[in-house]
Amino acid sequence: MGDKDLITRLDNRLDQLVKIDMGERGVEHLFEAARALQGESLVGAAADALMAVPEGGTVVLTTGSVSRAWITTDLGENDGPSGAAAIARALVLARNVTCVMVCEETLLPAIRNTCQAAGLFPVTLEQAAIAKADKSLATIVMIPYATDDETGKAQAVQMLDELQPDLMFSTERVGRNEFGVYHSMKGIDYGMGRARVDFLFDLALERGIPVVAVGDGGNEIGMGKVADHVKAHVPYGDTCQCGCGGGIGAVTGCDVLVTAACSNWGCTAIAAAMAARAGNSKLLHTPEREALLLDTMVANGLINSTHGIVDDSVDGFPRNSHIAVAELCRTIVSRAL
Repeated sequence: MGDKDLITRLDNRLDQLVKIDMGERGVEHLFEAARALQGESLVGAAADALMAVPEGGTVVLTTGSVSRAWITTDLGENDGPSGAAAIARALVLARNVTCVMVCEETLLPAIRNTCQAAGLFPVTLEQAAIAKADKSLATIVMIPYATDDETGKAQAVQMLDELQPDLMFSTERVGRNEFGVYHSMKGIDYGMGRARVDFLFDLALERGIPVVAVGDGGNEIGMGKVADHVKAHVPYGDTCQCGCGGGIGAVTGCDVLVTAACSNWGCTAIAAAMAARAGNSKLLHTPEREALLLDTMVANGLINSTHGIVDDSVDGFPRNSHIAVAELCRTIVSRAL
């Protein structure tokens, strides 16, 4: 068997690892639906799309979820930022791309610091262009995104026109349902202080820009691809608790959807698949780096949303489970490295 056969086997193992529904959210049903539509490994398809970005291209990424905005919009969740940072790092190392991260202005400091802990120095677009040209520095550009519909739609046009991205990547980014409402996994209105980034991704899809999305609950950007399954299998997927008349499912779709029990795990697996394709272990999101990013997110006040406390558990899963997933992903692809 050739390298392609080996990569396919590794991709399938990564899929099976991160889709285990330990949180009882119905994600295994979403996995089966997405896998049937994709016709191949979800993690592998995502890695292929990311590795196909032209050398020196541009990728727009988003993550971050404002949590308990009725108390403060400065509070964000810790599922998403470390995974997005891992993907941005792998992209910069593999393809020398300009990575542009968009999120709420209120969450920008915490996500910026998480990306820096992953090895990416925050710079302006102009500085990123210099760094890309001489390959002297791994960078990340941070841009705040509007939190109202009208400005969000206008900013989408402006950003895509200016950046001309080669790919869009979203992980654990809540999107609106068919009635324009953003929901938590408990089916309550979660739209307060939330950046309308889904309008940016909707426009990207209209323009034919590839979109890769990662989610674990059905309410994230990308889950529009399996909307019927979200309604059928996810708690509050068909009927929320806010009274809007819909469920929590996001309407924004994607080209490649990776479903995982925890979105950060999906990103860890994608980075591992990218490393396998490149034959470069530097692309891995290692257990050591995962531990560092967990500590960084605690230091920056990102919350374990399941338990409502700032700690190093994510989605209610304890610290060691996230470190273990990173180790298992590394072990799975070790033969290709």
